[in-house]
Amino acid sequence: MTSKPQDLRPGRKFELNLDGGALECVHWGPVPGEAPTIVLLHEGLGCVDGWKAFPQRLASATGFGVFAYSRYGYGRSGPTALPRPLDYMTREALDILPLVLDAISPRRAILVGHSDGASIAAIYAGTVDDPRVCGLCLLAPHFFTETMGLDAIAAAKLAYETGDLRARLARRHNDPDMAFRGWNDAWLDPGFRSWNIEAAIPGLRVPVLAIQGKQDQYGTAAQLDALTGGATVTVDVALLDDCGHSPHIEQPERTVSSIAAFTDGIVH
Repeated sequence: MTSKPQDLRPGRKFELNLDGGALECVHWGPVPGEAPTIVLLHEGLGCVDGWKAFPQRLASATGFGVFAYSRYGYGRSGPTALPRPLDYMTREALDILPLVLDAISPRRAILVGHSDGASIAAIYAGTVDDPRVCGLCLLAPHFFTETMGLDAIAAAKLAYETGDLRARLARRHNDPDMAFRGWNDAWLDPGFRSWNIEAAIPGLRVPVLAIQGKQDQYGTAAQLDALTGGATVTVDVALLDDCGHSPHIEQPERTVSSIAAFTDGIVH
């Protein structure tokens, strides 16, 4: 049974209780009934706290509500079973995200996803005809695997096993091993090399903004080429100089202003 959020005071954490357990959530700005809601979908090692100051800045710049949640196995949300299935992003998009959206009940929503979260957002928007979703913003999206990206993920495994990455993740996740292995083991599985979600692109029904750093270590501009080449809707692209895989952290002003201009154009 899905619970409705009881407390949407800005910046105050609360839980959504779905059939799979509790999800850690935070909301900033106007509540869903008062303004459109930006729904944040985090990266493969992310969580609510991993967004840092980005949600507050986004709420201030747009005047919209901003809602974020930690997926199962991340942050302070309930656990998930490991190993994750290799289609875990599709399952997140089609099984969990609809329940979250139903729980917060936005009249209009813009999905903003980063990395894995961008892929989840694209799968949902390209597969589900949800009239509440009026825009899609993809930060460093993945539509297929690339050798250079897999090499970077292998390097992350080494950093986790021999460096301080595990200690850093432990500050934000109840179970850092679950968070890391759920992501890393799936991407480094030999079967994952054939992972591809380009089939969702022609199904996109709403305007799209895609933002990627020119120095993104996990993906090249080929990801954006697949999006612009396969979409039948308007796709705006921003390639940021001096920026790696996390535009909202590395180039926050450019990222926030781009999203604010994009949402203003599709909502007002």
